[in-house]
Amino acid sequence: MNGTPEVTQLRLVVTASDYDQALAFYRDVLGLPQRAAYASPGGRVTILDAGRATLELADPPHAAYVDAIEVGRRVAGHVRVAFEVGDTAATTAKLAAAGATIIAEPSATPWRSLNSRLQGPAGLQLTLFSASTRYHGPAVDANGRPPA
Repeated sequence: MNGTPEVTQLRLVVTASDYDQALAFYRDVLGLPQRAAYASPGGRVTILDAGRATLELADPPHAAYVDAIEVGRRVAGHVRVAFEVGDTAATTAKLAAAGATIIAEPSATPWRSLNSRLQGPAGLQLTLFSASTRYHGPAVDANGRPPA
């Protein structure tokens, strides 16, 4: 390492069957500020600020939507850990060389990031993401569709 951290953000992504209850608990009771909220076809996600990390709550339809984008099918369990990195492709290769299993190679997403999916140690499924240099199309709107 050259002294600069490769990982720039930890995002814990939790699929919550009772999305509204989980959102109310973490945002309203615990007090994690809402950083962003998005909708996908039939689903919702809210990103809560947890200091140096975020807690991302997704309902099952949104989790399935993300899996379809990143992997092509539903593969994640209840918890998936997402790391923002400077170079998704290089970090994917580095982690695979260290024993992680690649589930999906880096690919551009509709939300303008380059994402990959791996199975890491301790049974954790990982998403690596970074700003995409290959995808320059429109971002998705609140309904998960490209803007008109």
